[in-house]
Amino acid sequence: MVGRGLVDKYHPILVQIVPMRRCNLACTYCNEYDKTSDPVPLPAMLARIDRLAELGTACITISGGEPLMHPGLDQILQRIAHHKMITGLITNGFYLSPKRIQQLNDAGLEYLQISIDNVEPDEVSQKSLKTLDRKLVHLAKHARFHVNINSVIGAGMRNARDPLTIARRARELGFATSVGVLHDGSGRLKPLSAEEAAVYDEVVRLGQGLYTRINNFQRNLIEGRPNSWSCKAGSRYLYICEEGLVHYCSQQRGTPGTPLSEYTVHDIHREFHTEKPCAPYCTIGCVHRASALDRLRPSELWPLARAPRPQAGARPRPAADALATGESHPAV
Repeated sequence: MVGRGLVDKYHPILVQIVPMRRCNLACTYCNEYDKTSDPVPLPAMLARIDRLAELGTACITISGGEPLMHPGLDQILQRIAHHKMITGLITNGFYLSPKRIQQLNDAGLEYLQISIDNVEPDEVSQKSLKTLDRKLVHLAKHARFHVNINSVIGAGMRNARDPLTIARRARELGFATSVGVLHDGSGRLKPLSAEEAAVYDEVVRLGQGLYTRINNFQRNLIEGRPNSWSCKAGSRYLYICEEGLVHYCSQQRGTPGTPLSEYTVHDIHREFHTEKPCAPYCTIGCVHRASALDRLRPSELWPLARAPRPQAGARPRPAADALATGESHPAV
């Protein structure tokens, strides 16, 4: 399935799917959660996974809201693995106990990402290194899946050097790291100061993994330059909301807004060639990176297409990072 999704350009490489919008936190920057909605019924979620397999999807990343609140999450992960698609999860990490990590191991999870916003919790975000460090230690000890810690930088951050502290701690624990730039509600850049830009460069140097190193688009934006690129949202990347509709991304919901059950290869072909007006100043990294894979040479794609699934008791190789990473709400 992975090889097919990479080699045939009219199949999705990465799909981000939402099984519930509810979250246990209330980060003030986030526009992707609520406090009241019910989880999507498990049969509906399994039907959506089956449909994505029919479309030849390479990787499915589950996001939210907070997906660990969904009572059927393990069955969803098992269904993705059954279809031999890479299984990914984006979580705030608060529910990660040793027992829950073992359950995720058993469910076949291959990749997990936590986005940590600051070193000390504040009124904007509780997703801090202080509150999550014990969870990271649990992951380092028990997880058999690949772990990436994403930090964020940009307007509204109290301490511009927090991302560097977070990245260094993540690397100390053996995790991959990435960094994103805070965007506004349309997915566009909030400019960085000179200090923030310098910290960004340092964190990027600590990063690991082919996929998370596809970040030239961020450098252009930081320096005030638009990107000239062909956005493949709606084709190589799909965002599936809790209503089961296909959108370009989390920040462009409503377009195309087609039910996944009705989405076909014809739609994928159309969106592959459709110019997106928001593309020049877009910061949505998962879309940039899924689109960028079509620009890689065959010799660069081959190791990703043939990467083996992890054996029991061992974390996957960083090749999982090359497909499964996604970004959580504020930045990419």
